[in-house]
Amino acid sequence: MRWLPGTQRTVSGKTDDVVIVGAGLAGLSAAMRLAGAGRKVTVVERESIPGGRAGRISDRGFEFDTGPTVLTMPDLIADAFDCLGEDMTQWLTLDPVAPLYRAFYHDESVLNVHADTNQMAQEIESVIGPGEAAGYLKYVDFVTDLYKYEMKSFIDRNIDSPLDLISTDLLKLIKLGGFRKLAPKVSEYLKDPRTQRIYSFQSMYAGLSPYDALAIYAVIAYMDSVAGVFAPKGGMHALPQAMASAAAKHGVKFQYNTEVTKVRMSGSRATGVETSSGEFIPADVVVLNPDLPVAYRDLLGVQPWSVKRLKYSPSCYLMLAGSSIKYDHIAHHNIHFGESWSGVFDELIDQKVLMTDPSVLVTNPTFSDPSLAPNGKQVYYVLFPTPNLDADIDWKLTGPRYREQVISTLEARGYTGFGDAIEVEHITTPQDWADRGMERGAPFAAAHSFLQTGPFRPGNMYGDNVIFTGSGTQPGVGVPMVLVSGRLAAERITGPDKNYRSRAQR
Repeated sequence: MRWLPGTQRTVSGKTDDVVIVGAGLAGLSAAMRLAGAGRKVTVVERESIPGGRAGRISDRGFEFDTGPTVLTMPDLIADAFDCLGEDMTQWLTLDPVAPLYRAFYHDESVLNVHADTNQMAQEIESVIGPGEAAGYLKYVDFVTDLYKYEMKSFIDRNIDSPLDLISTDLLKLIKLGGFRKLAPKVSEYLKDPRTQRIYSFQSMYAGLSPYDALAIYAVIAYMDSVAGVFAPKGGMHALPQAMASAAAKHGVKFQYNTEVTKVRMSGSRATGVETSSGEFIPADVVVLNPDLPVAYRDLLGVQPWSVKRLKYSPSCYLMLAGSSIKYDHIAHHNIHFGESWSGVFDELIDQKVLMTDPSVLVTNPTFSDPSLAPNGKQVYYVLFPTPNLDADIDWKLTGPRYREQVISTLEARGYTGFGDAIEVEHITTPQDWADRGMERGAPFAAAHSFLQTGPFRPGNMYGDNVIFTGSGTQPGVGVPMVLVSGRLAAERITGPDKNYRSRAQR
């Protein structure tokens, strides 16, 4: 249909047969919704399993998740199952993670982060003081209002023009201070550096320093630190496995171990996709789940200005370790803050050098699910933020040296004997992320600066019938966002889902 202001642009012509390239979370979300809407859907995936970045490595009895480890907003997952008439709980078991995070600071203080606001206020009062606890409760009110106004009007719908943003919610967000910088806004409520860090570090997911990110990105803090964090039974990879299984039950065809090399176009219309084996798979609509700039360049053979101009988030060095040692002082998710804070972002983003005083994430999935390792063993997911490939770092040379720095940092932060206890190890450097199809080796995609957010982020339509989904397009990065992205992609094909709001309010 022709797009007019106030309406949502959709695919013109036939939409009966849909090919989705990539079985990542966004592609699976789109597949489930399209199957529920009566479309014939084929998902073509180069790997042997679904999940995309949420992949799995099985090695000597250890089960490693290769991508995201923090799962929030389970209602968005349940909604994808609802579209098929399925109950998520029959396919997937989600257990609340408690505490959500355990934060360790350079002064040796420890703060447990809880979703229950009263429990969290008590924790802050105990560790820091009553004034900070009162400020925290006011901050929760702020991020709750932020989420309420932001989700409906700015995240949860397709945006074709900046004019689409004009609404009463926009005025409410402006009044709240949502378009001010994040760090100063957080400091209005939280005065202690420890709480400021735990409620603003999420800007890293958006690819920005909290001193540069807009306050609207405090909505990420709402999603995990207020709404809660969950652990799927069987690890994070259980999520895409469940989604793919439910989709297959309802007729979605999965073609694994198949690499798409080109979207075949006739003028402005895609006619299907070509694979590395020479197969042509015809389609009325093509949905692309690979990283958006890579999909443009490698599959469509074009690079629009809107994509060329993009600046990317920092990358990360990821160590997956199967270990013989258990640490009793940690929780499921652990954040170890160095003494430096603004300096970390200056090094990663501005100077494009490795952190001299690292802040790191250590996830211990076997804390919640011992079945992910052999009896008595542990799995550790260690993430050190790094610059992306815009930095002058040769990871073939730097990688082995940096491994030693990672281990020495962990051992200095309380993981005594970590290096000697490793039995199985898998490393991913920024170069490895790039080799897996992530532009500039940035698994968090394009940064969410103002001019790369909302209507200024690359849109999810190309030509008449090519749709993008995933973190590179709207609404952005993170498991909740890519699940929403899958729904928005489906709505470009089916039109707005009239039942979505009623399901969401159940």
